[in-house]
Amino acid sequence: MLNKLNATTQKLSPELRKILTNIGWLSGDRVLRMGMGLIVGAWVARYLGPQQFGLLNYASAFVALFAVLASLGLDQIVVRDIVRKPTYRDKILGTTLILKLIGSLVTVALTTSMIGWLRPGDQLTLWLVTIIAAVTLFDAFNTIDFWFQSQVKSKYTVIAKNTAFILATLARIILIQTQAPLISFAWVLVVESAIGGVGLAIAYQVKGESLLSWRVNWQQIKTLLHQSWPLIISNLAIMLYMRIDQIMLGQLVGDESVGIYSAGVRIAEIWYFFAIAIVNSVTPSIVKSKQQSETIYYNKLQKLFNLMVIISFGIALPMTFLSKLIIVVIFGSQYAAAATVLAIYIWSAVFGFFGWVKGVWIVTEGYTVFALVSTCCGALMNILLNFWLIPHYQENGAALASVISYSFTDYLICLIYPPARKLGWIMTKALTFSSFTSRRTGL
Repeated sequence: MLNKLNATTQKLSPELRKILTNIGWLSGDRVLRMGMGLIVGAWVARYLGPQQFGLLNYASAFVALFAVLASLGLDQIVVRDIVRKPTYRDKILGTTLILKLIGSLVTVALTTSMIGWLRPGDQLTLWLVTIIAAVTLFDAFNTIDFWFQSQVKSKYTVIAKNTAFILATLARIILIQTQAPLISFAWVLVVESAIGGVGLAIAYQVKGESLLSWRVNWQQIKTLLHQSWPLIISNLAIMLYMRIDQIMLGQLVGDESVGIYSAGVRIAEIWYFFAIAIVNSVTPSIVKSKQQSETIYYNKLQKLFNLMVIISFGIALPMTFLSKLIIVVIFGSQYAAAATVLAIYIWSAVFGFFGWVKGVWIVTEGYTVFALVSTCCGALMNILLNFWLIPHYQENGAALASVISYSFTDYLICLIYPPARKLGWIMTKALTFSSFTSRRTGL
């Protein structure tokens, strides 16, 4: 059996073997996180109860809205530029790190001031938001990961991040056993991010590279910001329609409702690792294929969308019918109401998976303004739907609003905008299974 597998692997092209190996590392990373994170995360949820668990998730969602300013929409742009201009690597990475650090400081300042305005006199929420916002300072060192992505060598990132994750998981278990207060769980997030950043720096050195060779270039700052500003606003819109539901639930209903909703969403969103691992691994290949041929380029996109449909449907169908059993077994009967949330929200994964692939197309084609317009429309739609549905259906209304807005932003708008109609047609063929005629992978 092993010999047959080795023989089959040897028939694949070196590029495809490299991609599959990278996907394997990223998938292994996410499986570990999914398993340990779900078990310990559910343990934390049971320990804290819906009220405190909801408050922790409210604070995390609030920070996520502003954390876009820390990432600056640079992720795929930086990977693309390193692939295209490898000799400019040190200048690109050094400039990116400084930009992210500045963005992180702005994030901390904005989140603390805004939460003080929204919840005056609520010291616990203020401290939670401030501590969680500090995570973005250490996340700036994820810049190192962009180089590993460009080389399709994510195993080093996986090792560094998993070391931090395992240590943080052990810390959470200790906190539960010692009956620690809620704020301690926020500090664990900071520690995990710090250890992960140090691990990436060590991995970079082990590969024979040096952070000391990075350089900051003013012209590069202007170039990166010029390309990324639409993505900054676009990512802010994405965070709005991904996290505004939790914030609006907290403001309109209460923190306990956020806790119930977060339990269902957590189960649904853990599956996103499939899309992230696959898309991150094939992005360099798709970017290069654009330079070879439009036909090859769009064929690869079609096959990638086909794969996203198979995976997302394979997840959503069983989750829909087993939602109550899953929620009660994992989180306990006090979170039973989250079963309906899960059954509804899981279908947003279909369009969420599409969104990751569409992001590659947007960056490759340079349609960042389209990304800006589409996500802003989706965010506005989600906010309006939440205002309408949450007062009537609470957590279930927020879940339904998310599915509708995801479908519009990541699929339907591509059929409306003329330059994106070709991509919209590719998505339609994937959704209707009409393109499943070729057995070749070729990613």
